[in-house]
Amino acid sequence: MSTATRTDQPKDTRQRIRESRFGTLVVLGLTGALVMGLAYLINRPSASASGIQAVTLSGPSKGAAPKVGTPAQDFTATDVEGQQVSLSDYQGKAVWLTFGATWCAACQAEAPDIQAAYEKHKAAGAVVLAIFISEDAATVKDYADRVGLTFPKIGDADTAIASAYRVNGIPVHFFIDRSGVLRSVVTGSMTPKRMDAAIATVSR
Repeated sequence: MSTATRTDQPKDTRQRIRESRFGTLVVLGLTGALVMGLAYLINRPSASASGIQAVTLSGPSKGAAPKVGTPAQDFTATDVEGQQVSLSDYQGKAVWLTFGATWCAACQAEAPDIQAAYEKHKAAGAVVLAIFISEDAATVKDYADRVGLTFPKIGDADTAIASAYRVNGIPVHFFIDRSGVLRSVVTGSMTPKRMDAAIATVSR
């Protein structure tokens, strides 16, 4: 009996070692998969649950980052109609500067509400100026004509304007008062009620 016991002991030890190594490998594998999964969720360039679409900017970040309560950074660009437009052209008007893209689902969904808000408030001097990131004028004009957007639109092909405004997700909305001061920034889609309230705030 004692001989059998001595013979079984090394087998039990080797088995425990094998099982321990296997368990360690399983734990390491699961940990690695979890880390990779979290990295994917954090860095993926897809729409989030709130409908915000991540964007990649190639232009330089000129000037100070936008800050509520300070003057909005001026810029000059050519709109889809071939006219030169500067933000400072709208001094004395309430300006809704909105960033989006023709391929952004959330932007497409709120476009009719933005158009309706523009129609509602333009008589009081409110202006909507839409910046389309990484798109040329022809693409933006074709899209706008199809969906019926009549407010000024700019194709920001080199993302110069978006970079200046530090845009990292769309849609995003900047509301600028009559004196040119940035009063609020809203990231993500807006309801018509919230649009009206934001325009009213900068129209005072």
